[in-house]
Amino acid sequence: MQASVATPPRVGQHEIVRTRRRKTLLGRIVQHRVLLLMCLPAIAFFVVFSYAPMPGAWIAFTNFNYRDGIFGSPFVGLRNFEFLIKSGQLWLLTKNTILYNVAFIVLGNILQIALAIMLNEIRSKYFKKISQAVMFLPYFISVVLIGVIAFNLLNYDTGALNALIEQTGGDPIKIYSIAGAWPIIIVLFQLWQSTGYGSIVYFAAIMGIDNSLFEAAAIDGASAWQRIRYIILPSLKPTFIILLLFALGGIMQGNFGLFWNLVGNNAALFQTTDIIETSVYRMIISQNNFTSSTAVGLYQSLFGFAAVMLCNWIVRRINEDYALF
Repeated sequence: MQASVATPPRVGQHEIVRTRRRKTLLGRIVQHRVLLLMCLPAIAFFVVFSYAPMPGAWIAFTNFNYRDGIFGSPFVGLRNFEFLIKSGQLWLLTKNTILYNVAFIVLGNILQIALAIMLNEIRSKYFKKISQAVMFLPYFISVVLIGVIAFNLLNYDTGALNALIEQTGGDPIKIYSIAGAWPIIIVLFQLWQSTGYGSIVYFAAIMGIDNSLFEAAAIDGASAWQRIRYIILPSLKPTFIILLLFALGGIMQGNFGLFWNLVGNNAALFQTTDIIETSVYRMIISQNNFTSSTAVGLYQSLFGFAAVMLCNWIVRRINEDYALF
C-alpha cells in the first residue's frame, strides 16, 4: 500500500508576489528618477494648493465661527446649500458661468484651429514668426491693463467709442448701465487675449502630421481647401477632443481677473456678468460669509468633476482611443 503524501501548503506566496511588486516599483522609480524630480514642483503645487485645503470643504456644512474652528463649529448639514438654492442666486451663477465658458470653449477652439491652419499656410518663414509674435502678445497683457483699455474705450464721458458716436452726430451710450451688451464685450476680450496663445497646441499638432500625406495630396492635385478638409482637420480631431475634455473640467471655473477688471462691483450688470468667482469674492469681502462661499465652491468642484466624468464616458462610448481614462 502506497502511503499518501500530503501536499505542502503554499506558504508565503502572497508575500513573494508583494516583494516582487515592490522591487518592480522601486526599479521604475530609480529608472525614471530624473522625470520624477522634474515633476516634483508640479506635485508640490497640487499638494499645497489642491489637496491640503480639501478639509476646509467641511465649512460648507457648518455654521463656521473663528472660536470653534473648522471642525468645532456647529454642523448644519445642507442648510447653506438650501439657502443658496432658495435665494435663486445659485441658478443665476451657474447659468452665467456655464454659458460664458461654453462660448469661450466653442468659439475659442474654432478660432484657434482656424488661426493655426492660417499660420501653417504662410510660406514666408519670417512673416510667420512675426505673425506668431503679434498674435501671442495679448496673452501676456495683464487683465488689469485690459480693464483699463476697456474703460478708455467704453466709458460714457471720455471713451473712444462715445467720442466717435458724437462726432458722427449720434448720442453717447451708457454701456456700463446696459447689462445685455456685456456678454458680447466679455467674450470678445477673452477671445482677443487667449486665441493666439491657444493656437500653439493646434499648430504643433499640424507640424506633427506626416509630410508624406501632403506630398501625396499634392501629386493627386488636391487644392489647399481639400488638404485642410481631408488631412489637417481629421488629424486635429484627437487634440480637439482632449483639449475639450480638459476645458469641460473647468466649465464651472470663471476667469475672475477678467470679469472683475472689466465689470468690477457694478450691481447694474450682475444679471448677465456675475459668475461664481466674483460672487464668492464679494461674499468674503463684504459679508465675511465663509460658509456660503465654501458651499458654492464645493458645488462648483463637484459639478466640474461630474462634467468630466460624463463627457469622458460619452467619448469612450464613441471612440475609446480618444478618452482620457
